[in-house]
Amino acid sequence: MTEPQTAPRVLIVMAHPDDGEFMCGATIARWAREGYDIHYCILTNGDVGTRDPHMTREQLAATRQAEAQEAARRLGVHHDVIFLNYVDSMLEPSLDLRRDVTRVIRRTRPDIVITQDPSTYYHGQSYINHPDHRVVGEVTMGAIMPSASMRLIFPELYEPEGLEPHDVGELYLTNTTHTDRWVEVTEEDVARQADALRAHVSQLSRDPMEWVMEDAREEAAEARRHGHDFKLANGFKYFKFRR
Repeated sequence: MTEPQTAPRVLIVMAHPDDGEFMCGATIARWAREGYDIHYCILTNGDVGTRDPHMTREQLAATRQAEAQEAARRLGVHHDVIFLNYVDSMLEPSLDLRRDVTRVIRRTRPDIVITQDPSTYYHGQSYINHPDHRVVGEVTMGAIMPSASMRLIFPELYEPEGLEPHDVGELYLTNTTHTDRWVEVTEEDVARQADALRAHVSQLSRDPMEWVMEDAREEAAEARRHGHDFKLANGFKYFKFRR
């Protein structure tokens, strides 16, 4: 008798409360409807993302955490979002941060991790990548290899916390200029992405549906140039690790 396959477990590690929805929300929506077990980890509390002169950092952090929880729910994520509560726009690739991400990996034990590409400094002539985005990618990759898989790295995670080493199977980097893997998504998935983005009321000035659909079409056009018959897609830099 064939053993039933367990749905993949996914950990999404992002810098800011809205990054996952902006960068790969349709993929998250697809995997959620397919039964993947999805966890979210946000490194910063998003406490500086406003120009409102009447907003305090404490108020904004609370607002953005509530928005992130609601956005994840709209995508179909059932677990509470994990917040590491580092200060927005001041992330550094420290060993403390890598240990904190390693702890989350060992606790959630994902088969797949999605994070941001640390090598992306800009896109074209109109976008400079946020430094927090680069740091989260660098730290998460360092947490995957070698920290999460080696018992004697950060020994306090093993004893007294009791967190066993864990090997991640696959890594997807979003916001990348080195795309080599595309995830096909549907109009329903893109609509869920847009609806999740609408939860980030403090961050949006216009409805996102038009531009998230356009992004998915552009990614699919690139996928077709590589032999994939997709109408809508999200693109990633992809790694599959040997165990």
